[in-house]
Amino acid sequence: MKHSAKQLFSISVPRKLLNKKSPVAIFDSGVGGLTVAKRLHSLMPGEKIVYFGDTARVPYGTKSHQIIKQYAIQIASFLVNFNPKIIIIACHSVSSLGKTFLEKKFRDFVFFDVIQPSAEEAVKVTRNKKIGVIGTPATISSNSYPSIIKKIDNNVEVYQKACPLLVPLVEEGWIDSDVADIIVKQYIQELLDSKIDTLVLGCTHYPLLKKTIKKITGPAITLVDASEATSRTVKEFLVSYGLLNSRMPKPPVLYFSDFPEYRRKIMSKFWNEKNLIIKKVNIEGRYNV
Repeated sequence: MKHSAKQLFSISVPRKLLNKKSPVAIFDSGVGGLTVAKRLHSLMPGEKIVYFGDTARVPYGTKSHQIIKQYAIQIASFLVNFNPKIIIIACHSVSSLGKTFLEKKFRDFVFFDVIQPSAEEAVKVTRNKKIGVIGTPATISSNSYPSIIKKIDNNVEVYQKACPLLVPLVEEGWIDSDVADIIVKQYIQELLDSKIDTLVLGCTHYPLLKKTIKKITGPAITLVDASEATSRTVKEFLVSYGLLNSRMPKPPVLYFSDFPEYRRKIMSKFWNEKNLIIKKVNIEGRYNV
């Protein structure tokens, strides 16, 4: 049976859909979600992107589920003020808890996570049905990736590794360094020993370490980047519902809960965009759960 594009999305779309001029909101625990924002901006330059990075409280991956949910609700409470047509949870630690708790609290908004698109892409590209996943302790302990991947193809073997030091590496800007090489190799060697042919970068910070990771994995292993998989899924969704804004390119608006000067160097290294609008905002006092 042939399905329409709209039937392909297992997303509960509100009856009152927002118009195409509404922004796309994205949030993450820090700067990692900018990999999603940048890819979306590249694919859909006409979209207005509003981003929030919780750099004051990063990392999320080592925190309890209760605290992670509390932070996510605070951030969503801030973002809904922009009346976004969709909200992308660009944080694997939040995505691993499921988006139901956000959908129940913010019923008029559509949420996307980064795990489902990445899992689907990994199953699609694996050749020997052995997939590795690296992520934060929260993401790995949730077993979200094995659960979703097994639902897609029960014959796939999934090997996971928690990598708690990788997010701080990225947040500190130690992307191209001998320290990064040593730590990444230490984390992923046992996955390589398991003969995986596909490695899911199960944190949106990790694409910033892609060069280092690829140097260690070699060309035979396919890296699945959540920013790419999620962006393709979001674009297909917006097109299918007539929500894609194809007007003149708009500069992203980036909000952070903390933004010391040294982070500007990380930003300029990552996103070569002169018209970036960067603002600092404190959401803790304004959006108590």
